[in-house]
Amino acid sequence: MSIEANKASMERFVQFINTASAALADELVSPDAVFHVPGRPEPVSGPQGYLTIIAMMRDGFPDIQWALEQMVAEGDTVAARFVMRGTHQGNFSGVPPTGRKIEVQALNFYRWSDGQIIEEFGQPDMMSLLQQIGALPGA
Repeated sequence: MSIEANKASMERFVQFINTASAALADELVSPDAVFHVPGRPEPVSGPQGYLTIIAMMRDGFPDIQWALEQMVAEGDTVAARFVMRGTHQGNFSGVPPTGRKIEVQALNFYRWSDGQIIEEFGQPDMMSLLQQIGALPGA
């Protein structure tokens, strides 16, 4: 696929992560896709694996939304900079709900093939997130 097609697919992907739509997961995530998640010893895979990642975030931040701030594409790869915003209303990483708002940067790299993600390396700023919910001292 072209760089422009990959960018357009990336815009659709943002709709998927903000809605956790199983139908969009099946459309946009290859059954063989591999997702490298910080803090997990093994990658997760396929549409259900990605829905698991989203569910983990939604458990702690039910109103979480990702805003795509910037993307750069080359070949089959798209680098995307997101800002995640939400309210800490559920248990997250062992931290009980605080009601605090978060605003966290993430930089992810995606590989696409035929309109589907086949690999992701995600790098959310977990230190900032944990500071914002009071799990770590602030800077």
